[in-house]
Amino acid sequence: MKHLSAVATLSALLFLSAPATAQDPSRTTPMAPPLPAPIPAARDVPYPGTIALQIDASDTERGVYRVTEQVPVAPGTASLTLLQPGWLPGNHSETGPYALLADIHFYADGKEIGWDRDTVAVNAFHLSLPEGTKQVTARFVHTSPVRSSEGRVTMTQEMLNLQWEKMSLYPAGHYVRAIQVKPTVTVPKDWTVYTALGGMTRRGDTVTWSATDYERLVDSPIFAGIHAKRWDLGHDVYLDVVADEPEQLAIAPEHLQTYRNLVDQALLTFGARHFDRYDFLLALTNRMGGIGLEHHRSSENQYEPTSWTDWDKMDWDHNVIPHEFTHSWNGKYRRPADLWTPDYQQPMQNTLLWVYEGQTQFWGYVLAARSGVQKKDTVLGMWAAAAAKYAEGTPGRGWRSVEDTTAAPQLNRRRPLPYQSLTRSEDYYVEGALTWLEADQIIRKGTHGEKGLDDFARAFFGVRDGDWGELTYDFDEVVRTLQAIYPYDWASFLRTRLYFPNQPAPMNGIRMAGYKLVWKDKPNPYEQGIADARGTVDLTYSLGFALDKEGSVTSTLWDGPAYNAGIINWTRIVAVDGRAYNQNLLRNAIVQAKEPGAKPIALLVKRGERYETVSIDYHGGLRWPWLESTTPGKTNGLDRLLAARRN
Repeated sequence: MKHLSAVATLSALLFLSAPATAQDPSRTTPMAPPLPAPIPAARDVPYPGTIALQIDASDTERGVYRVTEQVPVAPGTASLTLLQPGWLPGNHSETGPYALLADIHFYADGKEIGWDRDTVAVNAFHLSLPEGTKQVTARFVHTSPVRSSEGRVTMTQEMLNLQWEKMSLYPAGHYVRAIQVKPTVTVPKDWTVYTALGGMTRRGDTVTWSATDYERLVDSPIFAGIHAKRWDLGHDVYLDVVADEPEQLAIAPEHLQTYRNLVDQALLTFGARHFDRYDFLLALTNRMGGIGLEHHRSSENQYEPTSWTDWDKMDWDHNVIPHEFTHSWNGKYRRPADLWTPDYQQPMQNTLLWVYEGQTQFWGYVLAARSGVQKKDTVLGMWAAAAAKYAEGTPGRGWRSVEDTTAAPQLNRRRPLPYQSLTRSEDYYVEGALTWLEADQIIRKGTHGEKGLDDFARAFFGVRDGDWGELTYDFDEVVRTLQAIYPYDWASFLRTRLYFPNQPAPMNGIRMAGYKLVWKDKPNPYEQGIADARGTVDLTYSLGFALDKEGSVTSTLWDGPAYNAGIINWTRIVAVDGRAYNQNLLRNAIVQAKEPGAKPIALLVKRGERYETVSIDYHGGLRWPWLESTTPGKTNGLDRLLAARRN
């Protein structure tokens, strides 16, 4: 039973009508009620005792996790506040799925007690404890979404992705690193379990690990499944894979070697490691929700089911692992000071995500090419798509800076936007990467090729080999480290490129690296791979929209030809020049419209329940971005950057 607290009762009373004011006797004016007391701030003091966390994850039929959590209580404790994590590492915003906890009950030494949910911090549960309470037990269920419209699916009949923070509570008032937890999980019969946690023991289908602190527990998720296999990649790094079907686990030896190369290349690049062991957790699935999430000693990754068995065709799909591996150094070990928090209640500040994510995007591209996890042509296609986006595809650059997009995770939480090219989204990733490419080329030019951003990586991320903690930094340290590599006005460079809107398109790095952005009438390998896999067509740089496999508009370029003709998101193309829509017909119409004297392209579209014919007066032909070398036949700066390191 839930009871109103004294504070909540007082707040309710204060909402009653207050006397009319002297200034306006006919107007009733309530007074502001007091807010509830703030949640106790985290202190760096140990929590007394070890929490026992037991999760039954065996109900794959219904997708439900059943949780029992036993929290020891110090003598004389009269009240306890338990928190569901809200500000989750790697998400850059408050994304705790609070609504997924249900059937919540609390017991003091075995006797059920009432609870109050905080009326402001709704992830907080306030408990008044009977005198002499030694232990509080929480029992509840975490209801994993069963379809994507409800959130990310984490459990199917073949696999699961258990994220501890989504199905556990922790006591307020302590740094999470100072809270000890002993975890136990029950999985379906014959399932294999992978995690970076240590001290694993298994009895039947119940798996237990050594007690660890809550911070490391949250940072060590589980992938488990019936179709599973592990590979040792060397250097205490493992590739742990679960799949929808057993045949999807087949990987050719030469393709497996690229992941071993990735480990080698990352260690060469950063010059140190900040983990005792590392696990790539990979799901080959289209049944469980997609993910790419960094952790210090592991990462959560998802590929399409045939990403290994159709290796070349699915080359576009392979970048998430190089990206998330980079985060072990950039983001998990080295972390912006205003982004590090002592618990999951204190808000995170994202001002330096252009380092945390922007440079990780850069190294994700570079390491993918150096290792062979992706082909060089695919990586060049990714750079081309990035360059085109900011050269022609983001008019929002005129009003919004890259640094301001670091607020996007909190502003929008990755929901679809009606005109993303105008509003912008998390551009600190890719425009950040282009900025770091320019920085690399400035260093290379200034040192006559003797140094590059690799030297920054070793100096900034490769310090204190073997340190598994977190080392924070600020803007000034980034500048000082760059300055030590190559003297330059780095503060002005970074602020101009990232902190001010309406800057020139970030093409300098590509130009200095010996390439240029060109336009062709066919997609580059990266964009062609996506189109083939998803059945989509991206005509952003011709008609000004992208379509899904059904012909519905998924994005519209602000002030582009389609936008000016009145076509917006989720308009469906029904016919092209009087004939039933298909992708080839639309492409042919764009080609024909390029002929001298050609008429505008006529599209029959459906918007809601209305049909109408619109004309798009576009005659520029098909256009997709490519990077083309300006030094054909000769190795240039970008070629050298993407080449495997030898020492």
